[in-house]
Amino acid sequence: MAHYGSEVREILKKNGCYLHRQGKGSHEIWCNPASSKYFAVPTKILSRHTANEILKQAGLQKAF
Repeated sequence: MAHYGSEVREILKKNGCYLHRQGKGSHEIWCNPASSKYFAVPTKILSRHTANEILKQAGLQKAF
């Protein structure tokens, strides 16, 4: 089974997003300063659909 967590974080960092704080449980809260959006990113991302939804919430294009 594929893990998309590190790939999603790399895409977020390349687009200027940053880790804002640790969220509840196994989630992190990230911020996209270009759009002023905050969004949750789980530590383990097992589905490409989840990975694409995180990128969509960040205001970025699908990558998977």
